[in-house]
Formats: sequence, C-alpha cells, structure tokens
Amino acid sequence: MDKELKKKRITAVLLLVMILAVVLTISYFICRPMLEMASDPKAFQAYMHGNKPWSVLMFMSACFLQVVAAIIPGGPFEVAAGYSFGILWGTLICDVAMTMGSVFVFLMVRRFGLRFAELFISKEKIESASFLKQSNKRDLLTFLFFLIPGTPKDIFTYFVGFTDMKLPMWIFITFVGRFPAIFLSVVSGDAAGEKKYLLFIIVMAVIIVTAGVGYLFYSAYQKKHTAGK
Repeated sequence: MDKELKKKRITAVLLLVMILAVVLTISYFICRPMLEMASDPKAFQAYMHGNKPWSVLMFMSACFLQVVAAIIPGGPFEVAAGYSFGILWGTLICDVAMTMGSVFVFLMVRRFGLRFAELFISKEKIESASFLKQSNKRDLLTFLFFLIPGTPKDIFTYFVGFTDMKLPMWIFITFVGRFPAIFLSVVSGDAAGEKKYLLFIIVMAVIIVTAGVGYLFYSAYQKKHTAGK
C-alpha cells in the first residue's frame, strides 16, 4: 500500500474516532440531562429561563446531536422547546439546530462514507432508502418524505450523503421539510405550558394520526419500489 494513502487512511480513522468520542461525550453530558429535564416541564422551563444564553446553546447542541446520533428521540426536545420558548422561538431553535445536524451528517458522509455512517446507523437501514437513488424524482420524493410525519428522517439524513444531491438543496429539504412536524410538536408543548389542555390533546392526536399515516404510506411506497430488486 502506498505510504501516502496509508497515512491518509490512518488520519481518517483517527478523525472518526475523535468525532465519535466528542459526540458520545457531549451526548452524555448534554443530551442525557436534557432528556431527563424534558420529562419535568416546569424544571426544564426554569432551567432554560434562568441560564440564558448558555441554556439555549446547550439545547441547540442537544438537538444537533439528536440528529447525528440518530437513536436519540427528537420529539421530547421539540415539545420541551414549545413549553420553554413558545411557538415561534421554539420552532426556529429546533429547526435551525436540526438542520445544522443534518448538514454536518451530510458533509461527514460525503467525506468518510460508510466509515462514518456506520458509527451511528446500520448499513441495512441506509440501504433501505436506496430506492430513492434510482428515482429521477429523488429530490422531490425526499422533500415529500421529510414533510410527512412518521417517515424515517434519520435514515434519509444519512442516505442523501451517498447521492449527488447538492448541499443547498439538502439544506432546503431538511429545514423546510422538518418544519411541519417540529411546529406541531412545539405547539403541543406551548399548549401544555399555557394549560390549554384541550388544544394539547387535539394537537397530539393530529401528530399521532399523521405520523401513523405517514409511516404506513412510506412503508407501502418503499415495499412497492423495492419489490423484485
């Protein structure tokens, strides 16, 4: 093996190990406490309001890492954002942070490929979205699947880095596409904080129904377009 190539591979592996170590460390010290606080809305709200702007940066870091780590659920963060920041700021904070996480994943996958992706998600899950790569309407379909609640956005986030999709298009898809689901979750959190319990129940019902329909639609579409391959 060429010495220069070997050196580059060693450097890439070391960089990946450093990235993984940083993600795991920050997840442990930021995401874990955030998830625990999110289960106690009043404590979470008091912490957010009493430690600005550091608390906002911490919250955005947690949302960022939730996208990167893939297995961390995003719903509790979005509901907590509505409870603590209100509808407008809660939605923007979550959407901006999650878009940044999506862009980070996109760039890392472009640079390191499966070596990076498989740190957080299995190859099989990534390949489950491969039917999109064969479609001449890939960008439109990806955008529509991001708009629909209940679809596996974590899989798409890692998959698109293996396509020739342009970065500006990906930024548009992830920011605009995530908006409806984030907005609904944030509205539910704000309704809970304002003690508008009827609104909270209605919004949660909408989230559950649309997520269920979205999941079934995606599963049926995926099965139809991967059959026989």
